[in-house]
Amino acid sequence: MSNQDETPENRLRKELPEEVTAEAPASAEDASPEPPQLSGRQRLANGLWPPRVTRAQLIVAVLLFGLGFGLAVQVASNSDSDSALRGARQEDLVRILDELDDRTQRLEDEKQGLEKQRDELENSSDQAEEARKQTVEKEKQLGILAGTVAAQGPGITMTIDDTKGTVEADMLLDTIQELRAAGAEAIQVNGVRVVAGTYLTDSDKSVSVDGNKINAPYRFKVIGKPQDLEPALNIPGGVVQTLEKEQATVTVERSDKIVVDALRAAKLPDYARSSSS
Repeated sequence: MSNQDETPENRLRKELPEEVTAEAPASAEDASPEPPQLSGRQRLANGLWPPRVTRAQLIVAVLLFGLGFGLAVQVASNSDSDSALRGARQEDLVRILDELDDRTQRLEDEKQGLEKQRDELENSSDQAEEARKQTVEKEKQLGILAGTVAAQGPGITMTIDDTKGTVEADMLLDTIQELRAAGAEAIQVNGVRVVAGTYLTDSDKSVSVDGNKINAPYRFKVIGKPQDLEPALNIPGGVVQTLEKEQATVTVERSDKIVVDALRAAKLPDYARSSSS
């Protein structure tokens, strides 16, 4: 072929080196494989595990756990109470309902008494004299509650014979609280007057009431409505059953006249003063 047949393009191809004009083939090592396609289930699993827990989520989880635990304990406690009532006899349930009705009636009577005093004071022609009478009567009532004056009236005598020495101060305190809830107005234990601030402690296989050591048998003299006091002590799971489980012997006797004559000295307050001018 003559030089005339050579075009400028052919001459340029001859002059350039081969490695420039030739295209290098792609090697298998340089080609990176495409990542495998994941299914929707696999992507969901990768998002859930391992879990990514923040501090706020951890705190919320702990709080929810505590709340759930508290609710579970409360439900279990209520279930135990319900089970005890389900297992009670019909006469025991009737007795409990009667006691609740009696408490309601006592509160209603007290309300009516206060309303009556108010009406008498407002309608009396001599309000000063009426106020004085009510003040004297109120002073007597408060003296009974404070233990500064003797009292008498219907009630019960309760004797706890503890030959095994198993009765402790908290059991006697539960007895006092149950009597108060049943409407006891004056209580005396082995010659010690029980008042609002009375405390009981264990003392060398015996019990101390306001620092006064008393020994078994423990004798309670209680003024109140006998029909309310005795059933309150004998309710299922109540005071009598608890003491009998400790191998103590309990006897309760009703009486039309109980005398509570143990007195406490009136103590004047050290700092409190009347705010009335």
